[in-house]
Amino acid sequence: MTDSRERLSAEELRSHQWYGTEGQLRTWSHNARMRQLGYEAEEYRGRPVIAVLNTWSDINPCHVHLRERAEAVKRGVWQAGGFPLEFPVATLSETYQKPTPMLYRNLLAMETEELLRSYP
Repeated sequence: MTDSRERLSAEELRSHQWYGTEGQLRTWSHNARMRQLGYEAEEYRGRPVIAVLNTWSDINPCHVHLRERAEAVKRGVWQAGGFPLEFPVATLSETYQKPTPMLYRNLLAMETEELLRSYP
């Protein structure tokens, strides 16, 4: 399968507004936070930041495998030239949530949308 869309340049990435524009206070703050996490600028600057949302939780037996799955996805993002950031999101469990977790699915969707909108 080939993708007919052109790749965005590093300057066109949304993450460039967060990490790549020198001389702005917001960029300085974001870069400082990345250094606090132990990342060097070369690891994330000029790369697409890819969110890996993970519903893994100790209390949800249906999602117990997602911790390892998220790690595999992050390795793939690194190999493809991206910069993965993992975000925990609410976990919905049929086992423990009564009467049903379906009551919370819209909350999970809203959380996902807001995370993707508000982070790089």
